[in-house]
Amino acid sequence: MEVENLTDKTKNKNWYAIYTRPRAEKAIYKALVESGIETFLPLQKTLRQWSDRKKIVEVPLFSSYVFVFVGKKEYHLPLKVHGVVKYVGFEGKAVRIPQQQIDNLHLIINSNADVEKSDLHFIEGQKVEVIMGSLKGLKGELVKYNQRNRVLVRIDHLDQNLLVNIPKNYLQ
Repeated sequence: MEVENLTDKTKNKNWYAIYTRPRAEKAIYKALVESGIETFLPLQKTLRQWSDRKKIVEVPLFSSYVFVFVGKKEYHLPLKVHGVVKYVGFEGKAVRIPQQQIDNLHLIINSNADVEKSDLHFIEGQKVEVIMGSLKGLKGELVKYNQRNRVLVRIDHLDQNLLVNIPKNYLQ
């Protein structure tokens, strides 16, 4: 019975990307979570250097974007959060982010994979799926980039791509 209720609650909801003020992603994420909105902010660990020290910090994988999972009832709520600019859209309508792309992002950020972000436009390559390792289940395209074979994961409506270095024997 609980599974049915969970399905009913998520059945009419979709993932959307919201555009935020620069460098406000973490504060907006926190405010959205506190207001009860299912939110996803992919973070990447990176080494930052200051004049007196080095430190590993978590930075947003996509600057100025946060993902929200909302239905018609709560669609307007993220726009009320201070720092949210608008939904990412096309011709005035917010565009849905496919669940598969959100799932791929979860796999990538929860792994220790070598990831490179790119906004270059790649020609569609052979569809592949990772069958071994921490990225098992990741689906993408096989492309050659900087003389190396990589798995390309597209985030369509943000015009962003993630390039992941994965051994060929991990692919199907």
